[in-house]
This record gives sequence, structure tokens and C-alpha cells, in this order.
Amino acid sequence: MERRSRSVMALLVLAAGAPFASTPVGAQQSALPPTEKISNYLPHMTVPEVQDLRSRSDMVIIPVASLEQHGLHLPIGTDYLNGVARAQLIAQRADVLVAPILLPGQSPYHMGFEGTITLPSTLIQEVYFEAAKSLMRHGFKRFLILNSHGGNQAITTFIVDRINQETQGIAVDLGAVLGPFRDRTASREEATEAVFDRHGGTGETSASLYLIPELVDLAAAVNAELTLPEHMEAMLPAVVAGDPTATTVFLAEGLKDEATGKGTSAAEMSTTGVWGVRDPRESTVEAGRVATEAMVDAAVAFIARWNELRPPEVRRR
Repeated sequence: MERRSRSVMALLVLAAGAPFASTPVGAQQSALPPTEKISNYLPHMTVPEVQDLRSRSDMVIIPVASLEQHGLHLPIGTDYLNGVARAQLIAQRADVLVAPILLPGQSPYHMGFEGTITLPSTLIQEVYFEAAKSLMRHGFKRFLILNSHGGNQAITTFIVDRINQETQGIAVDLGAVLGPFRDRTASREEATEAVFDRHGGTGETSASLYLIPELVDLAAAVNAELTLPEHMEAMLPAVVAGDPTATTVFLAEGLKDEATGKGTSAAEMSTTGVWGVRDPRESTVEAGRVATEAMVDAAVAFIARWNELRPPEVRRR
């Protein structure tokens, strides 16, 4: 836990754009926390290290994240930091490259809360597509696009399709392929009453307590007061019960830019920015660990299967 926490703090320094590197012997020490090098993490690697990794693998995990409000208790960079941390955990076991490209994503419906940065979907997908083409120039061919922000789902799908349709690369949406590899008996989180619990709720908070504990201020968390349009409020029981049609219709309208006139931006529906009624203070490190390990295990299993289906001699072509 302590090692992972130090690593994520180093990520925060990099995300802020600070020109920080490991200090040579005898040089003046920086006032910033020391950077702990993480293997297979592109921002930390030298050219020879990239070349060496490429001799073993042609696979890259690219997190697609966001910079957006996550209530009163989680950092603006929650999606970016947690997404990169998950990718790093996968890479330590699967020996693939992790290449973060952008911090912001598409988050116009969170702009009512200070600190959120949003970009147009067309710009986001173009940046990731061009970044993938750069990595292809260096011999990386297979791309695992890891979406860590729900609002990027359509963008992620488009990035994957463009890579597959327009380049020599091969891409998959990592989140979309993990189902068959998940161990359904692995989850040991205590059963809780089913309630509406989404953005900034106990799922994201528990994951953050496990992955970026120093950045979580659980004492600042309070229950959000939600104000949904009446017809959406009426849908909630079906959504909570897992009705797929109700969930699809609910999410098609919920959490949308204030400019759409739907009345469902985060600031219009929630007093804190959290979209849920469960108390975030119910979150636990253990729940975050179980969910993270289940996801990482499934991703490693998928990568192993892809390597079986596409042998090494084919991957080097």
C-alpha cells in the first residue's frame, strides 16, 4: 500500500506538468516528493527501455480519463489517477506498455463545479488516434483502450474503431472484453441494500481509498441532496433493480450539459456533485481492493489469451 501510494503521488507531480526527475547524487534536493520509477510506464522510461520492452511486447494500455469534480472528498483527477494506477498494476504482471496521453476528457455536465476541464469529443478522439499512430511508428501494434470515465464511452469506441479501420494497429476496448475473464466468486464485499450510487459514490471512493489514499478526504464527504426531474425520479426504482431498459433510458438523459436544457447537469441535480444517495463515508479500502484486483486479474487473463491467439512471430510483423 505504501509503495503504491508513493507511486501515485509521483503521478500527481507528472500530471501537474512539473519538470521533476530523480535527483543526481550530490545535487540539491527538490522540495517535491521523490519520484519513484515505475516500470513499463512511458513517462518514466528511457529510449533504451522502450526498445527493450518492444522486443518483448507490442501491446500498449492507453487510459482515457477526465479532469472533473468528484464531490467534496475526491480529487479532480480521480479518473486519471485511478485509471493510470490500474493500467500500471496490469502492466507489472502482463509486461505491456502504459502510455497516458491526456488528463481531461468529455465532462461538460460537471462544469457547474470549479476545477472541471472538458474537451470536445472530436478533439479527444483525434489526439488519442494520433498518439496511437506515433506508437505504431515505434513498433507497438496492439492497443488496449482503458476508459476510466463513463462519459468517454462513445469516444473510446470511436478510437478503437479508427485504429482498426484506418491503421495497421489492432485495438480493443479493455472494459468491454473483461466479462468472460472475471471471477464471479472473487468479490467478497459485504452485501448492501441496493440504492442509487454512481458518480463520486462508494464505488469510486473505495477504489480511491485503495489506489490514491493520500488524496481522499473522507472526513469532508457528506450525503448529497439530489433533485432529479420527476420522470427520472420515477425511473429510479427500476434503475436500482437493474432493469436494462430503464438504465439505458435514464443514462441517455441523466448527467448532460446544462446547455441541453434537460436539467440534468451535475450542479442541477446534486448539492455536492456526487450522483447517488449512499453515504460516501461507507466506502472501504477492502471494497476498493477487491474491485481493483478483480479487474486487474481479468485484464491479465485477457492479455494472456490474446497472446495465445496471436503468437509472437505474428506480433513482430
